[in-house]
Amino acid sequence: MTDAVRLAPGDPAPDFTLPADDGTEVSLASLLAEDRKVIVYFYPAAMTPGCTKQACDFTESLDSLAAAGYTVVGISKDAPAKLAKFRERDGLGITLLSDTDLTTHEGYGAYGEKKLYGKMVQGVIRSTFVIGADGTVEVAQYNVKATGHVAKLRRDLGLADGAA
Repeated sequence: MTDAVRLAPGDPAPDFTLPADDGTEVSLASLLAEDRKVIVYFYPAAMTPGCTKQACDFTESLDSLAAAGYTVVGISKDAPAKLAKFRERDGLGITLLSDTDLTTHEGYGAYGEKKLYGKMVQGVIRSTFVIGADGTVEVAQYNVKATGHVAKLRRDLGLADGAA
């Protein structure tokens, strides 16, 4: 039984360069070069109910997150073509990246042992990271819930709307 590496605030964020749903390549370094903070979230599978809810919640919050200086990217093991269908089907505004070999997932500790229906299995661990403009992890959240996660993250970042 191997435990996944877990990142913590203050750790350097592992860089990545991954294909996006639109065919471009996106790297963490290029996102940080825009002098913005980056929210990187890992989700198990495009077009599943929980992952759709989470992606739609991030999309709905995109304008206010961008205004506060955040860029949002979602990473899954799905191929770019499936991610493009996901974006189209649900009108997603966030950047979706493909990590089919799970290298980036593993670097962030977002793949490993988890409990699923009471059994221990290997799989994607739904996780969210906030990376500062200097490239260090500011927030590391593992085993987050799909529903309500974006609202909780906004509260954690001090960005809660008037409707608390």
